[in-house]
Amino acid sequence: MLRSVAVLALDQVAPFELGVLAEVFGTDRTADGFPAYRFQVCSPDGDPVRTSSGFHLTPHADLGPVDEADLVAIPAHSQGTTVPGPVLDALRRADARGAHLFSVCSGAFLLGEAGLLDDRECTTHWRYVDELQRRHPRARVRCNSLYVQDGRLLTSAGTAAGIDACLHLIRQEHGSATATRLARRMVVPPHRDGGQSQYVEAPIPKAPEAPTLEPVLEWMMGHLDRTITVEELAARAGMAPRTFARRFRAETGTTPHDWLTNQRVLLARRLLEETPLSVEAVADQSGFGDAAALRHHFSRRVGATPHSYRTTFRDRAHSG
Repeated sequence: MLRSVAVLALDQVAPFELGVLAEVFGTDRTADGFPAYRFQVCSPDGDPVRTSSGFHLTPHADLGPVDEADLVAIPAHSQGTTVPGPVLDALRRADARGAHLFSVCSGAFLLGEAGLLDDRECTTHWRYVDELQRRHPRARVRCNSLYVQDGRLLTSAGTAAGIDACLHLIRQEHGSATATRLARRMVVPPHRDGGQSQYVEAPIPKAPEAPTLEPVLEWMMGHLDRTITVEELAARAGMAPRTFARRFRAETGTTPHDWLTNQRVLLARRLLEETPLSVEAVADQSGFGDAAALRHHFSRRVGATPHSYRTTFRDRAHSG
């Protein structure tokens, strides 16, 4: 379980992305029942660094904490930032000893310079995905993901996607209930579906005959336990099924089926953590119909069976 976090801050570090990491891991919320972390911002020599906004930032320490942290995080930095050799060595050591590595936005380039993206799936801001692939041809860059996890390597897309990735890590380490409560405190969604294509410049305009699907999405969230067809959703939206499917992807970045499955998995996680319901009952209430379907989708998206997930996170909740 995560207990210590070291954040690398070099010259031209982006203050927003650094602030995201500080908000999630560096703010003491133990009085409200949230986990605590030993949070340290580290520069190569412990001296102040200049941010991309022009002001200077005084770190907690030099690179020492990087060699011991459970999580080593790299916020965004300007593309022209020079990465000192000792920083690259510290990242390689962290990877070799099994620490979590997490980059936000263009922080992925530092991981690439250390050779830690080779043969691994990763992402970065949509403006930089082509450059990341060009510089590191062995990296398996996923251009449309808000965040990508490959083992203990976690990379996020630009700016606010760092919040999504942080909540993903909190959910993985401490369970859905903790991640959802933290998201509520931060006034952000606990989980966003779709990919970066929702945010690329020149998005598909909303035509007058295709209003926002938010009411349909809200209805879907309230009826996850029942069978839902595209034809039914299209009728609710007042569209033909094909038009609805196109509009749904344009507004959410994914298909109706994939969106529903993601929401059902999230509901199943909460039920497994917070209720004594059987796996069969969880499958029924979350809309999967039977335990076999729940196990199939849950294992694919969470990386664990419903039973093992419940054992892990209910034990953590009770021991905390």
